[in-house]
Amino acid sequence: MSFFNSHPVYSTMPPGYLGCEVLTTKLSRILFTHIRHSLPEIVNEIREKLKETQIELEDLGEPMPSSKGEKLHMVWAMITEFVQSYKNQISGKFDAKKRIEPGVGPQQ
Repeated sequence: MSFFNSHPVYSTMPPGYLGCEVLTTKLSRILFTHIRHSLPEIVNEIREKLKETQIELEDLGEPMPSSKGEKLHMVWAMITEFVQSYKNQISGKFDAKKRIEPGVGPQQ
């Protein structure tokens, strides 16, 4: 505080405006106000990103199996579905849900 007391400009200022403690308090208040002002926008942005990510995850479908048994079951189900579809095509039965449009992927 002796620096402020002996300085020509700072010595004329009220003591409530000088010192590290006052600076810390003032900067903390400014930071708190800034955080309080910015927080709702940050929360809304996080919510929007969360919704977008959930939609992307839903578009990806079920997760891939992790255990050997689950993987085997998935492959077996795919083979069974393929064989059934092949049999249906040979016999003239077509599943409209599985029909492939030119230039478009399978419809579900």
